Amino acid sequence: MVRAVDRVYTRLRADILDGVHPPGARLGEAELAEATGSSRTPVREALRRLEVEGLVEVLPHRGARVPDWTPEDLEEIYDLRMLLEGAAARRAATRVTASDADRMDELCRLMDEAVEPGAGQDLDRVAELNAEFHDVIRAAAASGRLVSMLNAVVQLPLVMRTFHRYSPADLARSSAHHRELAAALRAHDGTWAESVMRAHVLAAKAVLLRAARTPDDPNDHTETRTG
Repeated sequence: MVRAVDRVYTRLRADILDGVHPPGARLGEAELAEATGSSRTPVREALRRLEVEGLVEVLPHRGARVPDWTPEDLEEIYDLRMLLEGAAARRAATRVTASDADRMDELCRLMDEAVEPGAGQDLDRVAELNAEFHDVIRAAAASGRLVSMLNAVVQLPLVMRTFHRYSPADLARSSAHHRELAAALRAHDGTWAESVMRAHVLAAKAVLLRAARTPDDPNDHTETRTG
């Protein structure tokens, strides 16, 4: 039987990632308890878990809320991601299996299909496939400590629906990075893999910073919705 705190945690986490509770939203314990059909105790514990993941911040005397990231926050988070993801890619290159490499190639193909402009474009599907692509790399890195540190900084792109902010050129660049990462890992070249991963993360940072600093620019062809 699922514990109440696990049920509440799963529900709140999904609601934050889906934009039901957008950045800046207050998370009142009483309101959440009523919405989830639970008491305040499991809500409080669920909020603590989400705080550890970086999806919630608890302010003294003001309660909990979904963080509202500033451009400075984005820059710091993505600089940390660059270092950690780069290290994971370097480690993975010496440990990746042929099966892993085949799956990354397949994910690249599926992402290319989902990102194709037109009625069939599905950027949420791209995000799911992208998450699996990076999960393959992290798993191949075989470092519990590294994955634990990465988990603290990988939630932000999910909350902000990063791919919905990408221009066609950004999407093409991201796809090219994925294909090159797959090639570097298949070649077991750690230096190559780390270099491409760093460029990949820095390019994503540039997209989010552009959107955060010029959200109302009519010449900016990215979406700025976070829900």
